[in-house]
Amino acid sequence: MSFSLKLYNTLTREKTAFEPIDADNVRLYVCGPTVYDYAHIGNARPAIVFDVLFRLLRHVYGVDHVTYARNITDVDDKINARALRDHPGLPLNEAIRQVTEKTETQYHADVAALGCLEPTVEPRATDNIPQMVEIIEKLIANGHAYVAQGEVLFDTKSMLEYGQLSKRPLDEQQAGARVAVDAHKKNPGDFVLWKLSSQNEPGWESPWGRGRPGWHIECSAMSERYLGEVFDIHGGGLDLIFPHHENEIAQSRCAHGTQVMANVWMHNGFVQVEGRKMSKSEGNFTTIYDLLHTQTFGGRQWPGDVLRLAMLMTHYREPIDFSVKRLEEAERLIAKWPPVDASDADPCETMMSALADDLNTVAAVQALHALAQEANADRTLLPMFAASAALLGVVPKRVEVDEALASAVDALVAMRLEMLKAKNFAEADKIRNELADKGIQLKDGKDPATGERVTTWEVKR
Repeated sequence: MSFSLKLYNTLTREKTAFEPIDADNVRLYVCGPTVYDYAHIGNARPAIVFDVLFRLLRHVYGVDHVTYARNITDVDDKINARALRDHPGLPLNEAIRQVTEKTETQYHADVAALGCLEPTVEPRATDNIPQMVEIIEKLIANGHAYVAQGEVLFDTKSMLEYGQLSKRPLDEQQAGARVAVDAHKKNPGDFVLWKLSSQNEPGWESPWGRGRPGWHIECSAMSERYLGEVFDIHGGGLDLIFPHHENEIAQSRCAHGTQVMANVWMHNGFVQVEGRKMSKSEGNFTTIYDLLHTQTFGGRQWPGDVLRLAMLMTHYREPIDFSVKRLEEAERLIAKWPPVDASDADPCETMMSALADDLNTVAAVQALHALAQEANADRTLLPMFAASAALLGVVPKRVEVDEALASAVDALVAMRLEMLKAKNFAEADKIRNELADKGIQLKDGKDPATGERVTTWEVKR
C-alpha cells in the first residue's frame, strides 16, 4: 500500500502528513515517569500510545532507523520527600537512590507487562546535569535568563512567541498552583532553571552555587543530547502542555536559536476511573501493579494485554473512562482471537490505513478483530493476523499444556461424546461447564469424511 502517515500536531492544531527530518533516523521523545512512586493507570496511557507509534515508525522506516528516547526523572522534590519518609536513617543521596531504583525497576516491569517495547535510550535526569548547566549558561548569555537570589530563572517576556503551544498569551498567564509569585521574579510567569539546595537536598556544583535543576530544563537537555536541537516528534500527556512542554520549547529554542524544538507535538487525553477523576482522595487511585497483581480493581487481577487493549479501544486524543466494564469488553474480544506466533508477513492494509490516520487505534482494533474472525476460519490468514496484532502490541499467545493435563482433558472430552451419543445431555453439559470453569473451551464440529461429531478444545486466555 502507498503509506502516508498523518499526525495531529498540538502546535498547529492540525492533522498533517508526517515528513521526517531524516528518514534514516526518525526521532521521538516522550516524557517518562518521575520515579517517586508506583506508576498509575494514567501513566500507562502515554507508555502504550507512544509504543504503538514507535512500532508503526519502525515498521515504516525500519527498526534501525527510529530512535525513541523516554526519560527517567530521578531528581524531584517529591522524590526527596519520599526518600526522607521511607529511609530516615540513611544519608539523603543513598535514600534517594533506594527510592528511585525501586520505583524505576517496578515501572519497567509494569510497562513490559503492558506489552511495551524498550525505548532506544532511556536517559536519567541525574546523568545529564552538565548538559543542563550548559543550556542554562547559553540562556543567560543570550539574554533569556537571569540570576536572582541564588536562582536562575527564564525570562518569559524575552521570548515573543512564548505560549505558542498552549495558546495562552503571556499577559493572561496568572500566578496559580503551578506558577509561584516571588518578589525576585521579573514577571509572574518566569520559571526556575536552577535552584539552590540545602544540606538536606540533593545538589550539584554549578556556576551559581550548589543546587539542582528545575523540572523543565531536564527534558530540554536530554532530548538535545540524544536526538538533537530539533527532532521529529515530542509526546506526552495532555496535562504536560502547560507549563512543562511550553517551557521546554522556550528553553530549547532560545538556547539554540531554532524555530522549533520538535516538528510535531502529540498529546494523549486524560484518564478517568469509573467515571471520576483519579485521585487518592477519591479512593480510586489505581496503579498498574495493582491491576496486574492484586484484586483491588473489579475483584480480580487483569492480564497486561487486556489492559493494553482497553486503552487502545479509545482514540489516544480522547478522554478515556477506565472501568471494569471496559476491561471485560477487551477480555471478551481477545478471547475470540486465534493464538499466533511471530510472523514476518505484511500486516492488514485496513488496519495500517487506520493507524496511518493519526493512530486511529479504534478503527485498527475493529479491523484486527474482523481479520481474527477470518483467520479462525481460514488458517492461511494467521501470519497476516500475527503481523497486524504485533503492530498494536496485542498478540494472543499460545498456551503450553503439559501432557498430563492434555490426557485428562482428552478423557473428559471422550466421556462427553459418549454422553451425547446416549442423549444424556445434562451430564454432557456438566462436563462442558466444569471444563469451562477451569479455562478449557470446547468446540464441537463434524468430521468432513464421516459426518460424525468431533470435539476439539483449547485453553482460554
